[in-house]
Parts: sequence; structure tokens; C-alpha cells
Amino acid sequence: MAPGQEAELPEDFTIDKDARYTGTVLDYNKWRGFGHISLDQKGVVPEDKLFVHWKNIQTDDRFPRLKEGLQVEFGLMMTVKRQDFNKSSSVKAKTVTLPGGGMVNIQDAMDAEIMTFVGAQNLRYTGTIKFFDQMRGFGWVIIDDGFSMEEPVPKEIKVHATELHTGGKPLRMRLDKLAVEFGIIKSRKGDSYLAYNLTLPGGTPITQETLENRQGEGGQRYTGTVQWWHRWQGWGHIAPEDTSAFPAPVQQKLAEAAAQAAAKAKPGEAKSEEKLLYFRKADCEWSLRPEVGKKVTFTVYTDDKGAGATEVSAVE
Repeated sequence: MAPGQEAELPEDFTIDKDARYTGTVLDYNKWRGFGHISLDQKGVVPEDKLFVHWKNIQTDDRFPRLKEGLQVEFGLMMTVKRQDFNKSSSVKAKTVTLPGGGMVNIQDAMDAEIMTFVGAQNLRYTGTIKFFDQMRGFGWVIIDDGFSMEEPVPKEIKVHATELHTGGKPLRMRLDKLAVEFGIIKSRKGDSYLAYNLTLPGGTPITQETLENRQGEGGQRYTGTVQWWHRWQGWGHIAPEDTSAFPAPVQQKLAEAAAQAAAKAKPGEAKSEEKLLYFRKADCEWSLRPEVGKKVTFTVYTDDKGAGATEVSAVE
């Protein structure tokens, strides 16, 4: 199996979606975010070898990863790839943990082996993100006054995307002028200093949900239909089947959004009273392909922008 390639499956191939298996990480490319696992149980998948993607690693690390030789536990999932008029199926690892279900938290130990810290690995400094360029994957941090350091660390230091602790989720929003905390390391050449493990104050991961003050509104699942989906921007709207069962805060946010939309309607234009839930690709089950008209189930939340859907999955 070539790097990034998944084994083709026989037409009659099936999996047990609830079963858990164990295996050993054969290889893992940190920068490309994928690797392969060798299964202990032989004959379950072709070549006894399984593709694994970083999004399926259960971890608190800021940059989810595996390493060669690591023992892991996981489930299986089928995916279908369509190209032109052809389609092919493959099987991947899902919900990857340490044996017994523990989180795959290995980054701190790996960093301790290769990084040179200013002070110590657990020493934290505070400051402000001056700017962060999402496309280029780096930015600059201004260190707060008052820190005494033996090293000649400048007032402003660079931070790479790999050192943003985003809770294992992609972040698609501006971070300018954001208060943060971090460690400091020397570059590999030893000629500059960089921010390490950058978080919000108190060690809180920098997630879109936290920055927008997301509040989960219970774990009850509801049903609706994808009404609109922007594939390239990765977000859309769900039309719920019944909003009367939603918690009061969600109903209030939906009513406010509907009233705002009606107020913006042009003279003579029909005023829609439809109440829609916002959702992102990151709020969807990994294998879900959002499409207009698709029936889905979901839980709900509120945030500074209104009400939304999360844990979105297709109706079986």
C-alpha cells in the first residue's frame, strides 16, 4: 500500500461497526496527518493493514498524531469514494485510543525529547497574538511585560500553526489581538525563539466554540433536513422538523434570528419565518457528506451568533 493509499475492498466486504480491535502503528506522517496500523487480529481487513487519519485520533494534544510502534485500539468504518461514474469502498480506523480506551496524549513526552525550552517545559508566559496568518500557518506573539528571563528572548516571537492548541479541530477565524499563554522554545538552529503550546489564558484550547461562547443545550437528538450547504466554505443550514421541542434558549435565539431576517427584507419582498440552525463541517460526523435535502439528526447549542446544530449525522 503506497503512502496515503487505501486498500481496495471486495464487493461483498462487510465490517462490524461496533467491534473494537487492537494493533500497532506502522507509520505516521505528522505533516500530512495520516498513517497505517497493523491489526493484531488477522483476516479482518485486506493485508491486515488499516489507514488512519488524524481526525479519528482521540486526544487532548494540540496536534493529534501517532508514532511508529505505538499500541492502539480502534473501531472500523467504511467510506465510499466517487470519481466520474465509478465508486470504490475502503475501510479506515475510527475512534483511535490507547488500549483500554485512554486518550492518545503523547505530544508532551515527544516534545521533551527534541525541544529546548526557555525555563522549563511547563513554564508559561502570557501575551497577545499580534496577528496570525491562517493561509501561511504562522503569526507573531507580543510577550507581556514583567517576565525575567536568562535568555535574550525578544518582545515579539513567532508562533507556528503546529503550536496552536486548538483541541484537535481546524480553526477558521481571525486571532488578532487575542490574549494567550504559552511556553517558549529555541528554534532547531538555536538562533531564534518560538512560542510553544499556545492556548487561551488558563490553558484553555483555542477553539471556535470557546471564542464564540458556545453552550450545549442538552444531549437530546432532533431531526431535520439540510436546507443549504456551502461546500467550499464548509457551513450551511438545517431546517428542523419541529422546533417546539427545543430548549427555551434555542427557541429564543431562533426567534431573534427570524425577526432580524424579516427586518432586513426589502419592501415588497416576502418575509420568511423559517427557523434554521447553522452548522459547520466540523460539527458533522466524519463520514457525513452534507447535501441539500439530506435527512440528518443532531443536538443543539447556542452561542454569541445564535443557535446551531452539532453532532450532525445522517438518518439511517
